Amino acid sequence: MNLFRTLIIFFTTMPAVIFAQNAASATTYPKITGYVGILHPIATFSRTGTDMNFDHHYVVGMPTGINIWKSAKIGFSAEFVPTVRVENGISKMSNFTFHPGVLVALGKGWTFAGRAAFETSGRYGLTPVLNKTVVKGKSASMFAALPLPVRFGNDRPATFTVGFQFGIAF
Repeated sequence: MNLFRTLIIFFTTMPAVIFAQNAASATTYPKITGYVGILHPIATFSRTGTDMNFDHHYVVGMPTGINIWKSAKIGFSAEFVPTVRVENGISKMSNFTFHPGVLVALGKGWTFAGRAAFETSGRYGLTPVLNKTVVKGKSASMFAALPLPVRFGNDRPATFTVGFQFGIAF
């Protein structure tokens, strides 16, 4: 009788155990994700003054990247950002930035990205980014981010920029 009871318990609880294991292992690592967005630098500060986007010119970037998550908490990211500048009725690609960096999941949809920056303009620096998933879907999510680039080099003064970025991650 005990063997019969044990078999009944085993076979009735086995689907729940299998489902719990599958749910826990639904995300495997490393996990590769990608994203594309639109970047608007808002204001750039330096010792020579403040440059506001939208004043006498408009600058927009299109960050595109690949994230490789090592675990649910930490990952690597490679971002590529072509930038277009419109001034006096003329538009041109003005810069290209390579942005490798580390990702740290902060929880509740927040992520910190600490990026190095290497620009075709001859500038280099760091870009800390605070990112928030605002709409989470099954196959894609929408996010908003606050990039804070610091740049040096090319015989220009150091700059600090505040930007706004939004996009789609998949």
